[in-house]
Amino acid sequence: MLLELRINDLALISALELDFSAAPKGLVVFTGETGAGKSIIMQAVHLLTGGRASAMLVRSGCQQAAVEAAFDISRQPELAALLNQQGLESGGDCILRRVLSSSGRSRFFINDRLATARAAADLTENLVNIAGQHDQQQLLRSSCHIDFLDGYGGLLAQRLRYAEVFERRQKLVRRRHQLREQEQHKEQKRDFLGFQLREIRQAGLSPGEDEALIRERDLLKSSTALAELAGKSCLLLREEVRGPLSVIRKNMEQAAALDPGVKELTERISSACFEIEDLEGCLDAYLEAIPSDQGRMEQIAARLALIRQLQRKYGAGIEEVLAFAGRVEQELHVLEGIEQELAEVDKELLAVEAELRRLAAGLSAARAQAGERLAAAMQAELASLSFRQTHFGVSVQAADNPDGSGLSADGWDRVEFLFSANPGEPLKPLTEVVSGGELSRLMLAMKCLFARQDKVETVILDEIDAGIGGEAASAVARKIGELAGHHQVFCITHLPQIAACGDVHFLVEKVADGGRTRTAIRQLLPEERPAELARMLGGDHPTPQTVALAKELLEGAR
Repeated sequence: MLLELRINDLALISALELDFSAAPKGLVVFTGETGAGKSIIMQAVHLLTGGRASAMLVRSGCQQAAVEAAFDISRQPELAALLNQQGLESGGDCILRRVLSSSGRSRFFINDRLATARAAADLTENLVNIAGQHDQQQLLRSSCHIDFLDGYGGLLAQRLRYAEVFERRQKLVRRRHQLREQEQHKEQKRDFLGFQLREIRQAGLSPGEDEALIRERDLLKSSTALAELAGKSCLLLREEVRGPLSVIRKNMEQAAALDPGVKELTERISSACFEIEDLEGCLDAYLEAIPSDQGRMEQIAARLALIRQLQRKYGAGIEEVLAFAGRVEQELHVLEGIEQELAEVDKELLAVEAELRRLAAGLSAARAQAGERLAAAMQAELASLSFRQTHFGVSVQAADNPDGSGLSADGWDRVEFLFSANPGEPLKPLTEVVSGGELSRLMLAMKCLFARQDKVETVILDEIDAGIGGEAASAVARKIGELAGHHQVFCITHLPQIAACGDVHFLVEKVADGGRTRTAIRQLLPEERPAELARMLGGDHPTPQTVALAKELLEGAR
């Protein structure tokens, strides 16, 4: 349950600290003039639940706004265990904080640890239940009735299992559609891919071939100059170097016979002679190897042109062209297996649809039973809200077709709430016949039912009394008081009958401070409450009779 709420620089609130520890169970009411800022309390709690935030919520001239709430979860061991598993040790308490910057970005903290919006939403789903104008609008949309029924009937886990199988079926349907489209264009695509693959394979490309051809082409272009240079060099070695060097070698051999001290030098000269002879042989071989076939130039040019053509079509380099061919080959292999895969998908789809219809049938039967229970429970709740002559019903209609086209993500049921406000009138769709005041009481009755069965200890009612007056207002006040007997209930209200039932009463008002307007909230003392109720009954200048009526309301509530 909610122990404390702190708000800083949010909308018209500069700094606010509210302590609810004195009302762990009971009714906490907020009253005040229209526009005083009561809705800001709801906005603050909504932000903590992961709701959409806007930079416009940050108080003008401030860098950031912050909302912080402390909850007692000592009687919710499953929540404490969840926090401990995530390293967010609770010690029986849970502190939620959201910081919203003027740039629009926000951060969540759980027990002073940075958290995600999803984590905050999952946590607050088990901490607080909010009933406001949004919930009433959902009640006016028949498409949302199925969610109310599944929540009341405890069918959400069963529905989740169905939704998982439904999503699997949708994926198979999409895959089958893709395969059928491929099947229709298979022959045309296979011919095109086959042409591409043959064109590449027939070329007989090898990695680096184009670079080798370019080097060979450049060599052919320079063959005449290379032959002339190598020939002259070979002639010089033979006539100008090798002959004189042979004479030197013979001379030094004779000298070595006379003086052993030059033997090493003589050996070096002999080695040089052999090296020169080897160089001459290498030059001769090089001369023989210099290409001179100009017809080869035409072959190289044609081959390079073919390679360039393939590169323009399939890739920047030969490696890319060959990789493209590999992908084409794989795609051709896939095309060949389309018929087999399509048959396998059809077979799997039949099995999944059979499972889906089985789950939908079970869900539909459970909804029918839950609908009967909800109708009976709502009838009892509405009777306690001065709706003794009204009737509430739940219509659960199956809409499955033999081809499975009636199946949706929620099952095959169309759920609609029915309502009759007057005796003798038949039940009709609630969305067509309900009035504003009736809708408020219906929403309150439903929230009371949900509050009894879920584990959420804190309930927030935001102007759920809209459009209600007279005897109905007293009935709503009694019902909210009954709910507060086993829950912590916060109620933003304009009805003095409800305000009188509050165990704790806060007044919300606008005040001028330093040339700026801000929203202030303070807890009323017991002796201040009659004046506030009198204002709610008769305006800013209540008569003595109005004050007496206010005191009578408070006394009656006690």
